[in-house]
Amino acid sequence: MRVNPRYGVGLLLAAASVLWWAVGMAVLQPLTEPAGPWSEVLPGNNTYWARDLRFTALIGIVLGLVLAAGGRRVPTRIGALLGVGWLLADVAVDRSDLEGWAYVAPLAIAGCAVLAGAVLLLRRRPGDDVDEVAARRTLLVCACVAAVLAVFGAGVESPTDREPQLTWAGLTTGVLMLALTLSCALAAAGSVTGARRWLTAGLAMAGLAGLTATRLLPPDPRVLPMWATAVLLLTGITLLAWDHPDGRPHWGRHVLAGVSIAVGLPVLVIILVTVTNLVPIGPVMTALSGNISISDADSDVLISVVGLVAGLVIGVFLARQIGLGYSADCRHSEPGQPVGKAGQDSL
Repeated sequence: MRVNPRYGVGLLLAAASVLWWAVGMAVLQPLTEPAGPWSEVLPGNNTYWARDLRFTALIGIVLGLVLAAGGRRVPTRIGALLGVGWLLADVAVDRSDLEGWAYVAPLAIAGCAVLAGAVLLLRRRPGDDVDEVAARRTLLVCACVAAVLAVFGAGVESPTDREPQLTWAGLTTGVLMLALTLSCALAAAGSVTGARRWLTAGLAMAGLAGLTATRLLPPDPRVLPMWATAVLLLTGITLLAWDHPDGRPHWGRHVLAGVSIAVGLPVLVIILVTVTNLVPIGPVMTALSGNISISDADSDVLISVVGLVAGLVIGVFLARQIGLGYSADCRHSEPGQPVGKAGQDSL
């Protein structure tokens, strides 16, 4: 039985996310704790930046599992439940105040053990039916979530922006989510053509350049490259994942999608940030983790949650274009490797 490449890629990226979560917990999080070298008497905006990077890695674990499972409905739901359980475990581990590289390996090993258990639980059973259109839509939504989080991760800020760890931590998070973006988008395609592979390579280079520029610029000037990179990646997802009716993109639809994203994404983010200021998700997580509350003059916003919801909303909007009566461009492509019977695998 042929194993679909996305199975191995999904598990590899999920395992990489587990490792990055462990680094975030044991190495980065202590920098923002009251005893850390950069702590403030009254914490302000973005004090708990390491928490956002860690939560982004946690979301990456779920996205990697969904990718490996091909976007199937039951594994997606179980993966979401695993994410909630992992979040609860994250709070418990955070309260234990682990600190240092020595704790990275034990945390990563424990996380990979949980990941292995999830893989066994989500194994495909003989005779399982797959709704290919629904699965492709799920993978496209995952790609959009990863794209938004890649930009938010690379653009992470702290109260001082002087931490030497901030640059490599933000860029590493962005690159990890970029890999998930492109992998999920390609898996959502109706067929994998040579043109799509070249487009994936081009998006990878352009995305890496955008994330690097975002990370290296000061906070205020980096807003423009963040926006441009997000629009580029999200529009690129449509080129990779949407059906090509005659073996070529329907450029009008993709241009319309790009314009809609360029206008709608900033508005959506502003709305979500406003809502998260009204709904005290950040302060609750800060209190549960046993950390010092943010000053009343500032806000405790979980940017990772904003990115997650924004990616979900945009993904649902873009996913509607899959399966609208277009046939997959099989006559112009290599045998399909996406979700479905052509790409049987063990998850």
